[in-house]
Amino acid sequence: MDANEMESQQHRAVGDDEFGRINTGLNKYTIFCALLASTNSILLGYDIGVMSGAVLFIKENLKISSVQVEILVGSLNVLSLIGSLASGQTSDYIGRRYTIVLAAATFLVGALLMGFAPSLSLLLAGRIVAGIGVGYSLMISPVYTAEISPAMKRGFLTSLPEVFIVSGILLGYIVNYSLSGLPQNMNWRLMLGFAAIPAIAIGFGVTAMPESPRWLVMKGRTDEAKRVLVKVSDSCQEAEFRLNEITKAAALDIGQAASSSNSEWRGQWVWRELLLSPSRPVRRILVAAIGINFFMQASGNDAVIYYCPEVFKDAGIHNKRQLFGVNVIMGVAKASFVLISALYLDKFGRRPLLLLGSIGMAVSLAVLGMGSKFLEHSESKPLWAIIVCILAVCADVSFFSIGLGPITWVYSSEIFPLRLRAQGTGLAISVNRLVSGVVSMTFLTISNKITFGGVFLVLSGVMVVGTLFFYFFLPETKSKSLEEVWALFEDKDKSNDGERGGMQMREI
Repeated sequence: MDANEMESQQHRAVGDDEFGRINTGLNKYTIFCALLASTNSILLGYDIGVMSGAVLFIKENLKISSVQVEILVGSLNVLSLIGSLASGQTSDYIGRRYTIVLAAATFLVGALLMGFAPSLSLLLAGRIVAGIGVGYSLMISPVYTAEISPAMKRGFLTSLPEVFIVSGILLGYIVNYSLSGLPQNMNWRLMLGFAAIPAIAIGFGVTAMPESPRWLVMKGRTDEAKRVLVKVSDSCQEAEFRLNEITKAAALDIGQAASSSNSEWRGQWVWRELLLSPSRPVRRILVAAIGINFFMQASGNDAVIYYCPEVFKDAGIHNKRQLFGVNVIMGVAKASFVLISALYLDKFGRRPLLLLGSIGMAVSLAVLGMGSKFLEHSESKPLWAIIVCILAVCADVSFFSIGLGPITWVYSSEIFPLRLRAQGTGLAISVNRLVSGVVSMTFLTISNKITFGGVFLVLSGVMVVGTLFFYFFLPETKSKSLEEVWALFEDKDKSNDGERGGMQMREI
């Protein structure tokens, strides 16, 4: 064993044993910051939940067609890719904290436009603006949380955005149910306009958050980074240890990037490295990050939630309050299982829960497809078949909440090295939003061609392919620091050299 390896192991031993929080506890201020940052994600969840019910009233009140409904629903998701693509460069330039404020402010403007929209065109404009805000929030929340979290608890903390997305969905369902009895020209406007309330709260709440210590190190503000790390650590020694890890990685990672551009590093040249000349490890990271984001939305989860009332209306449930009641049941199931996943993500790891969730989704979608096919060919619409379909939908969204839901955000935010993290995560999430928009904008059209049952069977096949992809291309990242995760994607010989060189090779 050489001197470098002994030094590396000594440092790791200190990190694991002396700093008890890394292994056993969790700093309260870290939880506070992670909760505030993740609250931004409630904006997307609320829109998904509330739009599934509001669109029934919008369709009747504004007299729009099914194609216009698809455009209205999917426009937010498609346009959110603009926010996702811009968020990486923005957060590298102005910081993670102010990017969260920008996301909330943009969504606030969109929510007000939707709430006061007198016509389809203004309503569509509101969804476009809100979509850009959603794109910003989906990238920045997990990245900020990952950058302040300790390795042993990062899975739990970075899955909080999904917890808030699901909480927003459930809140949207409850608002739908509560306001469904109001006049038709008023209820959907209130449903959509209420989204302004959490956006305002988030904008003010962020003022209590510190900046990401890793971003501060990137900007050369090491003293400020140390003060933040002292707050999110259990001791000054732990803060020093974490700062040492970050600065060693940044000295090579960001230092080389800044010297190559002969200017202060502001995230420039990242797109060139990601898209035009990626190294083999970066290509592997891109495949993993883009792949998991693609399958998250190709699973059809957003479309199932958006159009669940349409699906069960076709199955034989026509009362709107009953349709919204089914949505609430689905939301409760989804919320329960995402909490279970978040709590056990650091214990069992990313891969086991991801594979369990994707296999469960494939089976649930197959059952839902066969149940829907049976109801399509049945004139009597037997109650047992409707119950089977309801259970299958609940199982599908529950398995999504165990695996793909939280783990996509966790994985996307932790596998990129420091210099690529914000913009790489933004690129992956832009694929997420594009696929979500395409699926949402074509779901009803395709269902009219091959029926709902046929669509669910196709989605089941997609999840079989997704399961194989996850098994072969996504390594386990549990318990590893952000500076260590990079080594998982390096060539084996270089990775071994990196381990012998301690922290020096972990993020270059």
